Amino acid sequence: MRRSTDLNFEHKAHTVAKLYSAFVRAMTRTARHYGGHVRGIIGDRVMVLFDARDCFENAVNCGVAMNTISEHIINKHFKANEVRFGIGIDYGKMLATKTGIRRHGVEQANYRNLVWLGRPANVASKLTDVANKFEENVAVPTVQVAYRVQSSMGGLFGSGLSGSGLFGSQVGALTPFLNLPANSLEQALGGASDWTWKTESLHSFVSQLDVQYVPSRVVHKHPDFASFFLSQETLKTREATPPILMTASVWQGFKKAKPNSTIVEKSLFRKVGVRVSGYAGEVYGGDVIFPKLKQG
Repeated sequence: MRRSTDLNFEHKAHTVAKLYSAFVRAMTRTARHYGGHVRGIIGDRVMVLFDARDCFENAVNCGVAMNTISEHIINKHFKANEVRFGIGIDYGKMLATKTGIRRHGVEQANYRNLVWLGRPANVASKLTDVANKFEENVAVPTVQVAYRVQSSMGGLFGSGLSGSGLFGSQVGALTPFLNLPANSLEQALGGASDWTWKTESLHSFVSQLDVQYVPSRVVHKHPDFASFFLSQETLKTREATPPILMTASVWQGFKKAKPNSTIVEKSLFRKVGVRVSGYAGEVYGGDVIFPKLKQG
């Protein structure tokens, strides 16, 4: 479950408890319907294992059913897309071992439980963690810098505006227009239509400044410098991810088991740029649902 911590702050404890209960009941019933074995329930996470026979078909169909229930049954009782779920699927052998301690004396409780170990559990869990997440962006400060255009006669086009005060008074001194609206900027620039504008990083721009002390001023090292203003660019730091992610072995196994299914014929799961530690192969993802289950 995505944003489970935020949901605890945004809703009453009783509401969140009902959500957790509905989530666990729905996911376990869905798993059993497709022959899955629930082998772990930890708060907002459910772990399901499938027998080797028909495992690809059962696991993928179970994931699609879980996604349908999450998006169109559980989530409809909350604000749009407020409750989101991530599903991860991997394939391979698992080791079941009993760990823990057995208490003696007054407290004779048995704290020994089965633990399922192996790469599939780790990879599926990591895929679950990155599934169904929004795109993330970061704002990076930049500088729009104007340079005068050299004429064919060797002169300069554009009268420009020279700086004053701290920035000096000679041509080439800094002429800032900080965060001006586009129309105000055009009016302020006046006859600067012959300037060439370039986008530079803040570090690159500052590195081209020269501090002079007699007289006190800051000048730009480039002889054709005319003006500048601050701006910013939005850089994407992470792509949005679909709610169902699976390893290449699962997708290939499902295609072999169900070559005529709509999921395969329409290629509803496609390669995505997701990487998780412990797995170097390709990852396939999709937002696939069962329309009949959605309507029901």
